[in-house]
Order: sequence, then structure tokens, then C-alpha cells
Amino acid sequence: MNRPSLVLLQAGIVATAAIAVSIGIARLVFAVAAPQLPDTEPSTPAASDADCLNCHKSKDLKVKLTSGEVLSLYVDSDLIASSVHAGRLYCTDCHRDVTGVPHPTLQASTTRSYTASQYDVCKRCHFSNYTKTMDSVHYQRLAEGDQSAPVCSDCHSAHNTTPPDVPRAVISQTCAKCHAAIYDVYAKSIHGAALLTQGNPDVPVCTNCHQVHNIQNPLTSEFRLQSVQVCSTCHSNKEMMDKYGTSTAVTSTYLRSFHGMSVFLRTERSEGNVPEPVCTDCHGVHDIQAATSPNSPVMKANLTGTCAKCHTGATPNFPDSWLGHYEPSIEHAPAVLAIRWFYRLLIPFIIGGLLVHILLDLWRVITNR
Repeated sequence: MNRPSLVLLQAGIVATAAIAVSIGIARLVFAVAAPQLPDTEPSTPAASDADCLNCHKSKDLKVKLTSGEVLSLYVDSDLIASSVHAGRLYCTDCHRDVTGVPHPTLQASTTRSYTASQYDVCKRCHFSNYTKTMDSVHYQRLAEGDQSAPVCSDCHSAHNTTPPDVPRAVISQTCAKCHAAIYDVYAKSIHGAALLTQGNPDVPVCTNCHQVHNIQNPLTSEFRLQSVQVCSTCHSNKEMMDKYGTSTAVTSTYLRSFHGMSVFLRTERSEGNVPEPVCTDCHGVHDIQAATSPNSPVMKANLTGTCAKCHTGATPNFPDSWLGHYEPSIEHAPAVLAIRWFYRLLIPFIIGGLLVHILLDLWRVITNR
């Protein structure tokens, strides 16, 4: 390439770069200078809430859908008044298609399809949580056409929206609307019983393990691998565990065991089927019992059967080869403790002796020269 052509090429590159920089600066200035939209647009109600309730306070107000189902249009004013939205939102903030009387004809064919059609209403104020639901197993079912999958109003209600965790037990009771069988099992577990009968704020509810809006499929390998971290969230909390006389060593001893190391290597290596045991394989999932309970799968009398789920043919003395979640001590596995300290002393002695030997040999060589 001759020199004039090279100069023209360089000039073109410089010009292109200058244009790109100018565009970038312009975008940045626009982003900074542009007004920030609020979470909710200023409300300009077509009518006051009192005007709406003039009609909707009637329990006889209803509409018949094309499926033959009847959709009640009754609104309880007392529930509206006790809602967290009271004094913050007008009726038309959510029912934005209503601009006058008579109202537009409902396009939904069933009551459930109407509920599902209102899924986007909450997005205007709760955009962050709304976007999280896009990754949830509930939304996946809804996108596949399953209209029974829960939407915002199924969990939070439509008009009587209250704080979702007051009282805290209401969280699991909300999940029970769809997962009644699992809730019944959970209610009898050590966690559920402490929550429902004692109001214990420390025990986990459904959302502690399954998350809130971005609920994942619990049958996936990813969820199974994460279950160890989920359990350790509470069981590694020393302040919390001290209240119940429970050791926080359960996580560290598991991770140092063959089971725990296998799971750790699995997470580092690849995804796929996870046959290695995690916490729930031994302790249960929703039916977790106290380790001292006669029904606990980790109780000494039941432990052989628990091990046999993976170790076919396990004999009664098979569990004795495992320390459980105990650290070796005088009370628990004194022989293991003695061997551990023997090697803790022996190995430094051997390495120290080797270093002394090398230094003495080096000193001999230097002095002989």
C-alpha cells in the first residue's frame, strides 16, 4: 500500500473513532439529563373510589362470561380500607381500562383467564419483583398455557392486599392454597410445628428455601446442589444455633466428609444428575424431625435404613464408620481423636527432623571445604 493510501486509511479510522466517541458522549449526556420516571405515574382518576363503590358495593353485581361462569364484581370497602394500598392508589390505577360508564366489555372467557389477564397490573409499581417472576417456575407454567399457575393476586390478593409476612405463618399458609399436601407434611415437621404453634421467627418458611418471586424448579440438579447452601444459611449462624443448643459444625463436618467433598467437586466439575447425598437425603425435605425424635431418619435406630437407600445391603454396624456431624472428642470417637493428634505431632516432627538433617549436612559440607 502506497503512502497516500495509508494516510487516507488512517484518517478514516480516526474519523470513525471520533464519531463513535461523539455518539457515546451524546448518549451519556442524554441519560444524565433525561428526567427519571417515577415508579408509578401520577394518577388522574376518571372517578373517585367512592364513585366506584356506589355500584361495586352491591353483592349482586356480577357479569356472566362466555363460558357461562359468573364473575362477581363486588368489592368489600372494609377490605380496601385495610389494604396496604389504601390512600396510595385509586381504583383506576389498577383498572386503567375503565375510563367511564358503561365500562368496556370484558374479553375474558373464564374467571381464571380474567385473573391471569391482570398479571401485568402490578408491574407498574413493583417492576423489580415482577421481573423476578419471569424466571420463576410459576411463570414458566403460565407461559406454557397453564392458567392455574399462580399470579400476583393469588398470593397477595387483589383488593385486600396486606403485609405478606404478618403474621409470619401466613407465608406458608399462602403456599398451602396450591400445595396443601406438602403444607400438611411441613406443619408436622420440627420447623412447621415451631412456626405454627409457637410463632418462632427463626424457623424457615417456604420462601426461605424456595425464594419468593423467582421460585426455581426444586427437581433440577441445580436446586439440589444449592440445597446444602440453603440449609447452612441457618445452621451456620452461631448466634441462632446457640439459642437452641445446636452445633454449627454440621456444615463444616459435612463439607469435610466424603459426601460433602463429592458434592463440592460436582459443583466445580459439571452439572447433570447429582447422585451424591445432600442434607435432605438424610434429614428429609418438608418432614424434617429433631435428630432425637424416634421418627427421625438420622436417629440411631433408623440410621441403617437411611444409609441403605444409597448403600444397598448396609448392615447395622455400617453407620458406625461415620462420625456423623460430631468433631472427634473424648466423648465422641476418642480413638479417632488420638490418631489425629498422633499425626499432628508426628508429621511436624518428621518434617522438622528432615530440615535439621539437611541443615546439618549443609553445615558439614561448608566446614569441610
